This record gives sequence, structure tokens and C-alpha cells, in this order.
Amino acid sequence: MLDIRHLRVAYGITEVLHDVTFAVPTASIVCLLGGNGSGKTTLLNTLAGMIRPLSGSVRFEDRECTGWSADRMVRSGIVQVPQGREVWPSMTVIDNLELGAATRRDRAAIKSDLDSILALFPKLVPRRHQLAGQLSGGEQQMLAIARALMARPRCLLLDEPSAGLAPMVVAEMVDTILALNRRGMTILLVEQNIGVAAAVAGQAHVLRNGAIAFSGPAADLIDNPVVLSSYLG
Repeated sequence: MLDIRHLRVAYGITEVLHDVTFAVPTASIVCLLGGNGSGKTTLLNTLAGMIRPLSGSVRFEDRECTGWSADRMVRSGIVQVPQGREVWPSMTVIDNLELGAATRRDRAAIKSDLDSILALFPKLVPRRHQLAGQLSGGEQQMLAIARALMARPRCLLLDEPSAGLAPMVVAEMVDTILALNRRGMTILLVEQNIGVAAAVAGQAHVLRNGAIAFSGPAADLIDNPVVLSSYLG
């Protein structure tokens, strides 16, 4: 579904990603790991259309989409759940969800999707008229994912969904990611939690200093010396 080839990305004169190449097969979960500053979020922001790459290519469903704007990426079916959730705290849960469908005009289908997505996140149902800023961290993460689903993505980019959550909530998040994948959703997951990556992903890639240092089955992440080196130096 996603094919990334020789991608180079820079902030000003500082190159952050160097010759990054990997693929995300349709209906798979692929995980991208690495320590702080390794380039994970930069890569996701590039795929989401927030940053234009220096060179290389991104293909989505066999269409060249390198350098597309963020709204065009969303319309094409690539939707990002940002790091830190970034819900609108002074707006209600329902308002946040409806804004997730801002690129759509099919009002009846939006209403139907709203009902089905709330059914997927039942903890949000009694809070649907509550301000998003009053939700717990786990509930805000659920809302961020639910908001992204309102855009009807075919490829979901998740940026560290387990960050800052209690272990029990992380387990619920893992269940949610697996449930979405069982429904056919393609997911590119950025994580620092190796346990989460090994639990949900089929394939994993580890970034170190902006380049891929490891690619292989996610189950091989645990106790892998290359992976440990990428995190700990």
C-alpha cells in the first residue's frame, strides 16, 4: 500500500532522514522504532504531507504522492494520529469527531460513521458531550484515533499511541490497534515501546540517526543487539 524509496528529508541545511526505503503491505501492521531524535516523527510527518522531502519517492496504492499537501494526503486515504494526541481541548468529543470528517461532504455517511466509531470506543459514548480537555490521557488517545477514522483512512499513521499511558490502558490500545487491523486497516505504527511493537506488528524497522539500522519480523526485536544499540548507544 505504501512504498517509500530512498527518502531524504531535511530541516533547513540539516538532513534528518537519509536514504530511507521500506514498504507497508496492504492490511498489515508495520512498526517503526528508534530512540529520541532518530527521525521517526519526521518520517511520519513527511508521509502525512506536513514536510516536503529533499528527494526520494512515496507511492500510495501505486500512485506517486511525493510532496502532496496534507489535505490531499487525507483525501487520498492516508491519515495521521499525531504524537501527543492534539485533540481540541475546548471542544466536545462529538465536535472533535466531526472535525475529523472535515474533508467529506456525505452527511448521511458521516452520521453513520460517527455511530459505528463510537461503538468501537464505548468509553467515549457517555463522554460524547464532554470537553475533550477533560478526558483522561487514554480517553484522549482513543478520541484522536476515532477522529482520524472519521476521515475514512485506508492507511493509518499512528505516532506513539502508547506514550504516557498506564500499562492497563496500553493493553486496551493494543487491542484497539489489532481490532482495526482485523477490519482490514493498514497501519504504520511509530513506537518506542518494543513490547507494543512485538505484540501488534508483523514487520519492524528501526531508525538510528535518520537511517534504517534493522528490518525484520517484529518478533525478532526482543533482545536484538542492533535494536538495543539503536536505543541505548
